This record gives sequence, C-alpha cells and structure tokens, in this order.
Amino acid sequence: MDEQADKRMLGEEASASSHPRDGRSRKGAPDAAFDLWLQRGLHAMYDDIAREPIPEELLRLIEQDRPK
Repeated sequence: MDEQADKRMLGEEASASSHPRDGRSRKGAPDAAFDLWLQRGLHAMYDDIAREPIPEELLRLIEQDRPK
C-alpha cells in the first residue's frame, strides 16, 4: 500500500471507532439523567392531582357517550 492509502485506512478506522455501532450516541447518560429529573419533577407537581377522584359530572358525560 502507498502512504495515501494508509492515511485513508487510518481515517476510516478512527471515524468508525468514534461512533458506536449500535446506533446509540454518547449522550445516553445525560439523557437518562434528564429523564429521571423530569419524571421526578412531574410526579412532584401532579401526583396529588392524579389521585383526586373523577368528578361525578365527568363520569356522567362519559356514561352518556358510551352507546355512541
């Protein structure tokens, strides 16, 4: 092989090794941390609301719409 071919091969190996082969990026850990932060924040803000009973009027409207 000549010198240019060697450089091309080295460049291809370097670029292939810098990208994971399974399609995932290196941002997996920060994404997981953000997802955890978001999940905890949403639970803190909305868990009490989600535990509230469904209003009778809404249940009545749902029952009326069922046959349709």
